[in-house]
Amino acid sequence: MSIPKKTGILLLNLGTPDSPETADVRKYLREFLCDRRVIDIPWLQRQLLVNCIIAPFRAPKSAAQYKQIWTKEGSPLLIHSQNLAKKLQQKMGDDFVVELGMRYQSPPVSEALNKILSTPGVGKVVIVPLYPQYSASATSSSVEKAIELLRKKDVIPPFVFTGPFYDNPLFIEAFAKVWKKQCKLEDYDYFLFSYHGLPERHIMTASTEKNMKCNLGNCCDNISSQNYFCYRASCFHTTRLLAKALELKEGTYSASFQSRLGKDPWIKPYTDHTIMEKAKSGIKKMLVFSPAFVADCLETIFEVKVEYARLFKEHGGETLDLAESLNSHDEWVDALEKIIKKNATDCTN
Repeated sequence: MSIPKKTGILLLNLGTPDSPETADVRKYLREFLCDRRVIDIPWLQRQLLVNCIIAPFRAPKSAAQYKQIWTKEGSPLLIHSQNLAKKLQQKMGDDFVVELGMRYQSPPVSEALNKILSTPGVGKVVIVPLYPQYSASATSSSVEKAIELLRKKDVIPPFVFTGPFYDNPLFIEAFAKVWKKQCKLEDYDYFLFSYHGLPERHIMTASTEKNMKCNLGNCCDNISSQNYFCYRASCFHTTRLLAKALELKEGTYSASFQSRLGKDPWIKPYTDHTIMEKAKSGIKKMLVFSPAFVADCLETIFEVKVEYARLFKEHGGETLDLAESLNSHDEWVDALEKIIKKNATDCTN
């Protein structure tokens, strides 16, 4: 009698150091920043820049930051992601095999994929990059890694990737429900949607690869088939959808981009500049949402909650709070289950 076919679910997230110690942070930074999708300069220049300048000098500072957010269980990003995988497995049942793979460090994508493919009965795989908005440095890098590993297998099962879900009503509804439950929106006079930044050249590269038309201007103010994969445009669109779901008034919210690195121009507006401007203009209580991250991490817990909160107060503001991410909230588990099952039906033998 044939074994009923199961569906493998491979959740992909970016990664985190194995510990907050400088050596492990340096190892993580080297793997992450040496990816050609992250720093898109010639190989030799990238190796010299990362291994001789960025990693040696940035690792001690980043390690000190990681130590401030590290928990007894470990890295917040890893713990939230593992909890999500566990809850998703419980919800989806025995017909699905859910595994988590990190693009950089542990648990590696190769290990997660091997666990799925070694499970008896797995006949197809749904690969889920946990990045709402498409970017070459996160989405493409993770997708390429998964494909590279699959091509090394003797037998490649049917597989499908879930696409960007930044405009998916299930994603929007999950975030809105989580935030409404945890935040008293009436306590704030301004709301900032802060997304991870990217170098401008990444947007232009993606524009060419996806046959889009982007000039990093007003074209990002609306979403269409011409810019659906434009990171900047999709972030603005996510903001509009979430603001509507949260019933925010026009003029009380905006979107910006954080986490710049180096001297090259990054997409604007910048989060730190926006925070200073709003504080100087008389805004006293600000709530920051981070819809590019489905799990809280260094960029949210430290950069927003600590660094930006301090910056806001230094320029006249009183309170800057961070709205918790989706993490492993039941609303997100429910939404992700539906998103995955829809894609699973499209993956046929």
